[in-house]
Amino acid sequence: MTAWICATCGVQHSDTSEAPVTCAICEDERQYVGTSGQSWTTMEELASRHTVVVRQEEADLFGIGLEPSFGIGQRALLVRTPSGNVLWDCIPLLDEKAAARIAELGGIAAICASHPHFYGAYVDFAQAFGARVYLPRADAGWIRRASEHVELFEEEAEPLPGVTVARIGGHFDGAAVLHWAVGGDGRGALLTGDTVQVVPDRGWVSFMWSYPNLIPLDAATVEDIARKVARFEFDRVYGGWWGRVIERGGSRAIARSAARYVERLRGGRPAPLPHETGNGQS
Repeated sequence: MTAWICATCGVQHSDTSEAPVTCAICEDERQYVGTSGQSWTTMEELASRHTVVVRQEEADLFGIGLEPSFGIGQRALLVRTPSGNVLWDCIPLLDEKAAARIAELGGIAAICASHPHFYGAYVDFAQAFGARVYLPRADAGWIRRASEHVELFEEEAEPLPGVTVARIGGHFDGAAVLHWAVGGDGRGALLTGDTVQVVPDRGWVSFMWSYPNLIPLDAATVEDIARKVARFEFDRVYGGWWGRVIERGGSRAIARSAARYVERLRGGRPAPLPHETGNGQS
């Protein structure tokens, strides 16, 4: 039996003798099937062409990603705590070198995910380290590979002391963030995947129903996301890719970004260009 991995989204599916016909995650309007059609790979094939890299992001936080990039290209984050480590989001490959490095860092006690696009090969990671996997019940229907390691939660869970995973909705019904109370050099950190997207203009974030297909969210949902996030204290925001980080002022960035997004949805006028006087004359 083979646990097949979708070549487009990188999510691992159930063990079967033949590859599935379709990937439900890619058939959904938030993702897409590649122009060459549905294709599949395996952990062994990935390991022959890709390497897992582990890089330190800050004290007690390590990024885990693939080189070269594969699928959606996200990197996971390993949060180290005195009570054990939490893996936030997942990637499609766990090779021997990375497994040894993660073990050196204390292993993985719990796995949490921002949304189904970033489930990756969480079952392999959970089995390798004996980890519990916390997923929101709202997204249970998107689970592609069932496992006894999975525990469903409703709105919020605390996989380890000082680390909270919370459902905020939006990108998916169960879209979640991870709050790390002592992260961000002690000022608090919010790990968001792309349920809250850190954009190239690093003082801002954005929110979408579908990023590749550019389908926006409605105003009420964006305002609800901002309210749910505002209850946490944090200064730093880690997005879902290497370098997508707001170093300072993250909570204010999310609040003003939500306000800007809603203003545009409701027809608000963009800010004047630098050469404009404000009265329509240059």
